Amino acid sequence: MVSGLMANSALGHGYLTGLLDADVTGPSIGRMYGINTPAMGNEEGLIFPAIAANELRIMTANMLLDDEEKAVMWRGIMINNAIKEFYSKVLWSDLDLLFIDMPPGTGDVPLTVYQSIPIHGIVVVTTPQDLVGMIVAKAIDMAHQMKIPILGIVENMSYMETPNKEIVYPFGKGKLDAYAAKHELDVLAKLPIDATLTQAADQGTFAKVTHPLIDEAMLLLLKKLDLLEIDE
Repeated sequence: MVSGLMANSALGHGYLTGLLDADVTGPSIGRMYGINTPAMGNEEGLIFPAIAANELRIMTANMLLDDEEKAVMWRGIMINNAIKEFYSKVLWSDLDLLFIDMPPGTGDVPLTVYQSIPIHGIVVVTTPQDLVGMIVAKAIDMAHQMKIPILGIVENMSYMETPNKEIVYPFGKGKLDAYAAKHELDVLAKLPIDATLTQAADQGTFAKVTHPLIDEAMLLLLKKLDLLEIDE
């Protein structure tokens, strides 16, 4: 969901943007954006990305299935090849930014992405639970070992705001600031639990969604990537 928010924000800032769903065995991006048509190709065997309502270019494994609820039971080598083809055989056009949504962990997917695609940086997404922090620490260590720049960290489901404007921490108050300082990472955003985001994803209308905290974070990311030439 965070990758979708960032892709939407980049579009809002005027950048031609794509979103590659690298969670091959558990793809969700297509459903979020209301993509329910199969992938189409040309005579050269190249694939056209789906184009969402906000002009976001999308490639996801669900576009290769005749039923989105059908299990993708592929071994590692098939997943690796799919990710490579999602990048190299999709007609992305002249994108300014391509976001890659990856599953958690340090397995085949991130390894393939880091080794096969020219990555300019990653955004680490975590939640307030200590157990998740341990898993994220492994992902950070993997990025360091493979010399992949870490652009910052986002804490999702950080808190919720009641109708009375009271801040509640359903999963406990996170330790993001201390954690980020320990790993020398910039905190990009602390996102609240927001039912409207979930509803938009379930209804396939995520193309309409923006978030002010992600918009602020995107400005920082664009500056880090030397894509923001003037202050907005």
